[in-house]
Amino acid sequence: MEEAFGSPTSIPTLLSRCPASLSPAQARRHTARRRALRASESFSSGTLVALPALPPPLPAPPEGRSRHLLNLVVAARLEVAALAAAAATRAPGGGDAGMDSRLDQETAQWLRWDKNPLTLASVKQLIAAGNTEELQKCFSARMEFGTAGLRAAMGAGISHMNDLTIIQTTQGFCRYLEKQFSDLKQRGVVISFDARAHPASGGSSRRFARLAATTFISQGIPVYLFSDITPTPFVPYTVSHLKLCAGIMITASHNPKQDNGYKVYWDNGAQIISPHDKGISQAIEENLEPWPQAWDDSVLNGSLLLHDPSASINKDYFEDLKKYCFHRAVNKETKVKFVHTSVHGVGHSFVQSAFKAFDFVPPEAVPEQKDPDPEFPTVKYPNPEEGKGVLTLSFALADKIKAKIILANDPDADRLAVAEKQDSGKWKVFSGNELGALLGWWLFTSWKEKNQDHSALQNLYMLSSTVSSKILRAIALKEGFHFEETLTGFKWMGNRAKQLIDQGKNVLFAFEEAIGYMCCPFVLDKDGVSAAVITAELASFLATKNLSLSQQLKAIYVEYGYHITRASYFICHDQETIKQLFENLRNYDGKSNYPKTCGRFEISHIRDLTTGYDDNEPDKKAILPTSKSSQMITFSFANGGVATMRTSGTEPKIKYYLELCAPPGNSDPEQLKKELDELVSAIEEHFFQPQKYNLQPKGE
Repeated sequence: MEEAFGSPTSIPTLLSRCPASLSPAQARRHTARRRALRASESFSSGTLVALPALPPPLPAPPEGRSRHLLNLVVAARLEVAALAAAAATRAPGGGDAGMDSRLDQETAQWLRWDKNPLTLASVKQLIAAGNTEELQKCFSARMEFGTAGLRAAMGAGISHMNDLTIIQTTQGFCRYLEKQFSDLKQRGVVISFDARAHPASGGSSRRFARLAATTFISQGIPVYLFSDITPTPFVPYTVSHLKLCAGIMITASHNPKQDNGYKVYWDNGAQIISPHDKGISQAIEENLEPWPQAWDDSVLNGSLLLHDPSASINKDYFEDLKKYCFHRAVNKETKVKFVHTSVHGVGHSFVQSAFKAFDFVPPEAVPEQKDPDPEFPTVKYPNPEEGKGVLTLSFALADKIKAKIILANDPDADRLAVAEKQDSGKWKVFSGNELGALLGWWLFTSWKEKNQDHSALQNLYMLSSTVSSKILRAIALKEGFHFEETLTGFKWMGNRAKQLIDQGKNVLFAFEEAIGYMCCPFVLDKDGVSAAVITAELASFLATKNLSLSQQLKAIYVEYGYHITRASYFICHDQETIKQLFENLRNYDGKSNYPKTCGRFEISHIRDLTTGYDDNEPDKKAILPTSKSSQMITFSFANGGVATMRTSGTEPKIKYYLELCAPPGNSDPEQLKKELDELVSAIEEHFFQPQKYNLQPKGE
């Protein structure tokens, strides 16, 4: 047997021993061996040969069954060996002499380790076809594990989400947790998943979750694995509620249908931040070879280490949510009608339950989008942040039943978009900043009604990210509570909120402009379920005062100052182009300095959180954490405008956020909007230069 799997010269030696006269079964086995030899020889010469399929197996005679099975194994292993030889052989004359050595090693390793028949077959086909370009896409670089975990398209290879990369990631995460927590085998982890699936590669969120659970249980670590789909915020809630060491959510949130992701929470109930991402990434690299039981998810069956938290967490989450219901009597009697869409995701039943917890009549669900569907058939992008394009069916249903408010969750129900029917008959879709202003005002107003002691304000906090509206800062300055700004993303706000809570502070609210809201600090992440029902209570309460959400938003701006915002993005798939664009801003007009103007607008302050530069600080060093792996520059202007340009951590986008802030009493928002429009045009023309960099605008 060693002879068969050793050096290539052993293959012809083995085949030369075949007798001249063969039975049908022997002939089939001999064909398989010759097929492997031919493939090996063609790979060595640099010529790739397509291999014909073998005929189906013939039954072996009873007396020779064991030898028959042994020969089948030999034939199959010879074929894999030949394919591995292809991956390890450079083809002359193509590109950099064919596949580079690292690609050769990765593909050969993949053939040894992958046991998913669909992804394994796809890699074999690419090798047999000599499709170096597609192999490069699959194996060019391992997915980078960052603070957002992993997110990529599902498919074969180390660049994609699939069974093998899930196993490898979980093995690394498991080993890292073992080093961090001496009581890991007592406390355990929680794992849940959304409804995504990719039949072509056999991947799905449910399967990935089971493989992750298998990895932990094979090491004697308890796993709380949800038996069915849940919203993402249920994972951080479970980590905190059950005092677990970590949580994993298999989801790609609002990304296109082919994507999936692996999102990680630490034992504090918040998303991981550095240095955990680097430690986990290193541990993954050290644990790439699948462990003995890695592929055997039958170990979950009957395991005493496996727990299903679904029933208890569902009950406890909604009991905790009830504490944030301030006007139960109003909710029972409200005449306001609501439409809800989960955009083919997981949110439907959970939002229905949230409404019941607040004594509402449940919202009317958009029937075409109510049930989970990984194809997202009714939308181009399953992201409510895109606005009216995602809400077309919601508008139609709302108009039909005369509903005034639309609530839309993204597919993993951690975000919320809201639209309101205006007196003009048109629909207004609130921006993330506008809804953040409304929810911040509402939660503070409700808190103030229950807390008449003015000294309690000293312990009250609200948070938002650097690219979000500064409206909470304006409210805090006037009302006397604390406001803090963090870097972009709930990983920062969640961890800061936990620090403040541990210090005895009361974190009332946090939000980011990308329609993410933390209305209840028992979840230290954005939560679209709680945000939906709290928005419904706000709308119902305002209706008793004959006010709409839009009218209340205007009242907030009149009292605290208008904050006019604009956010959009350009699409760019070339990382080098993105880097060049930002480097040109740091070396404007060919000089080693930043721009002093943008069109007619004078720049008064620059903060670069990629390089750590801040010209407002005495030592020119930024106070907020910096990251060389992402691009982010903020320009402040003499007219009170602020513009931030940054790259996305999960999508091929360069995003920009602009805001003009006016002091209280300025009642001319139209003039502010006009000036902001001019500033947006100047930023796009002078800083983005879309024609020069071949950038694709949003919506094209």
